[in-house]
Amino acid sequence: MTLTFAEPDDTARPLFAVTKEEFDRWMTGQDAATREWIEANGFQPDIGKVLVLPGGSGIQGAICGLGDHQARLRGRFGLAAARGALPAGTWSLKCDLTGDELHQAALGWLLAGYNFDKYAKSTGPKAQLIAPDGVDAARIEVIATGEYLTRDLINTPASDMGPDELEAAAKDLAETFDAAVSVISGEALLEKNFPMIHAVGRASPRAPRLIDMTWGNAGPCLTLVGKGVCFDTGGLNLKPGASMGLMKKDMGGAATVLGLAYMIMAMDLPMRLRVLIPAVENSVSGNAFRPQDILTSRKGLTVEINNTDAEGRLVLADALALADEDKPDLVISMATLTGAARVAVGPDLAAYFSQRDEDAQTVEAAAARVADPTWRLPFHDPYETMIEPGIADLDNAPKGGFGGAITAALFLRRFVTDTPRFMHFDIYGWNPTAKPGRSKGGTGQGARALFDALPGLLNL
Repeated sequence: MTLTFAEPDDTARPLFAVTKEEFDRWMTGQDAATREWIEANGFQPDIGKVLVLPGGSGIQGAICGLGDHQARLRGRFGLAAARGALPAGTWSLKCDLTGDELHQAALGWLLAGYNFDKYAKSTGPKAQLIAPDGVDAARIEVIATGEYLTRDLINTPASDMGPDELEAAAKDLAETFDAAVSVISGEALLEKNFPMIHAVGRASPRAPRLIDMTWGNAGPCLTLVGKGVCFDTGGLNLKPGASMGLMKKDMGGAATVLGLAYMIMAMDLPMRLRVLIPAVENSVSGNAFRPQDILTSRKGLTVEINNTDAEGRLVLADALALADEDKPDLVISMATLTGAARVAVGPDLAAYFSQRDEDAQTVEAAAARVADPTWRLPFHDPYETMIEPGIADLDNAPKGGFGGAITAALFLRRFVTDTPRFMHFDIYGWNPTAKPGRSKGGTGQGARALFDALPGLLNL
């Protein structure tokens, strides 16, 4: 997979990217032979449509469509749709795009090169692009590499991506950037007071653990907490087969924070970063935690277990409690947490919660700039009573089925009491169908928006 733009090359062929609105004007600027070729082939500049332009003894260039305004509103990364249709070689982009649109086009091109070929031989697109004038090529390459890392981690099946392998991935990343990593695993989780991480993961022969990575020595402190449930059977509240089919992606929060951490460290942002990943496998065995058990968390809050399939919030709670003890400037959790969030916003949008309106506004502006859509849901205080069962401090699976993403977020907020700024992202981490720049399968959500928002969030 090519994560970089091509080197400048005077022999690169021009790739004309044209919207429907400017197509007629563009055509008037072409010679008669080119116009006749385009008309004879019935080319229209719909998104992803490509036509190779002949010239001399070979290919003169190519034209690709970016669609009309409505089509661009409905999709993103239009240029990415053209990459796979172009012949091999080096191309130079010719278009009227500027600013954020040009950045998105360049990033989409790199993202379109993703190809998960770990288990079956396959080839990605052969066409290469010189970085367009006006974009920060190094930054875009870093963002694409972080996204590739996230996709690879999610796409890897649980047979090869358990807590051990997730730990190894974190250590590999840390080694690249001279970050520090410590790991607490197995029975040591009880000794170090991470009882809910231990309870959720103890039924698996693959030991549960807490992965703790730190980087940077100065500046504001950001702590990322990523849900690392490497496979979720549902526990004793066993999922049906259809619901279990995609559960290799239940570590998507961990994969996403690692991708975001890559971006932060590779760009050497002036800050201190901590990444906490509770890595477990929610399995079934004789010592699995049970419905109606009451667990005592690291925070001291007791939790009544009313569904062992609501395990993600349990492992996140212990990790968030640890994060809160350091009182960082900002805590962000990311997790494939609730089906309710998917019902609310579907697979494309990253639902999120923010303690502060100013932080939400910063994230939403960044999300629009980088085409990484988010949607804010509320920490709705009146729903607090729904997570209070009476017999314990908290209920991990409130009855009634209403507001499931909100009640999960409220549950997590109970464990962040000393850090005023807390954000939680309830993501899907998966593309059900391939789209331009976004292959079918694992995907990062919210990471690019957060990366772009960090200067505003942390006054960098």
